[in-house]
Amino acid sequence: MWPFIDDILKHSSLSIIGLQKNTGKTECLKYVLDRLPIDSRRIAVTSIGIDGETTDQVTLTQKPEIVLRQGMFFATSEMHYRQRRLVSELIDVSDVTTSLGRVVTAKALTTGKILLSGPSSAVSLRRWMDDMKCFDIDLIVIDGALSRMSSASPAVSESMILATGAAYSANIQTLVQKTAFVVELINLPLTSAENIAMLSPIERGSWWIDRSGLLHDLNASTSLSQEIRFEGMDECQTLFVAGALVDSYLEKVRKNKCLREAEIVVRDFTKLFVTPQQLHLFQKGGGRIRVLQKSKLIGVTVNPTSPSGYVLDSETLCQRLSAAIQLPVYDLFKIR
Repeated sequence: MWPFIDDILKHSSLSIIGLQKNTGKTECLKYVLDRLPIDSRRIAVTSIGIDGETTDQVTLTQKPEIVLRQGMFFATSEMHYRQRRLVSELIDVSDVTTSLGRVVTAKALTTGKILLSGPSSAVSLRRWMDDMKCFDIDLIVIDGALSRMSSASPAVSESMILATGAAYSANIQTLVQKTAFVVELINLPLTSAENIAMLSPIERGSWWIDRSGLLHDLNASTSLSQEIRFEGMDECQTLFVAGALVDSYLEKVRKNKCLREAEIVVRDFTKLFVTPQQLHLFQKGGGRIRVLQKSKLIGVTVNPTSPSGYVLDSETLCQRLSAAIQLPVYDLFKIR
């Protein structure tokens, strides 16, 4: 069987995320769409950016075109819908507007090529996914956008595939280290069921839970706030950051003796903006970071060739990265 296709089918949604442009994200999307069993599953696909261009607009390198198979549902912008090279049935024209027009949802009646440019935010993407439930869709595939992990948030997709490669770093050791750190964040464990129930409704601010289970507001809008004070928190059991968790917050907690056994909770890995150095110092001192939601990382793909033409050894890269993250790693350019 083709690598990770069976695992994808265990979930209702999949995000494909590239850690850098030209790391093979579009090749991965094409690989998945070409091999999903459309005879037995109803598939929908969209992109939070733009995918399907023949030429990368930044590097001017060739890109694989997106081919949808007959029966697949898709969402794209009005402009790109008009440029489609397939016959389709129009299902909906959304009131959600992108820079390329409203988002159009349709069903492919023939196999053909398409430029994908659907909902551009996590909120509008989630809304579109909810709307697709009335069509009994079994799996929604989301093409992520450069440096925008929001589509990989567990609030959006149940599973994900990460695309990395020489464009992210031309040094194998550095590439493995940087990719392994992202995987480490993705795989952070869930917090307790009690914390999930109490903290999930909170959308902003920084909070703490004492040993009696009572919730307290730190009166700070973000973890960047210079006004955060941790005095009088000897009974603190859990710290919750509703927004982004940054190095400065992590360092303040690490240096506070009464918080050494406290657990820091964030919504999901996309809220973590910390360096490996600060995270590992925090963990070395006994600190723990947990999440309210997590996606299943199915696998990692690599593109050993950079846009400048530098080529890493594919077999060595796959082996070393797989050993570092304890997950399958594939060079899809070698799978035909």
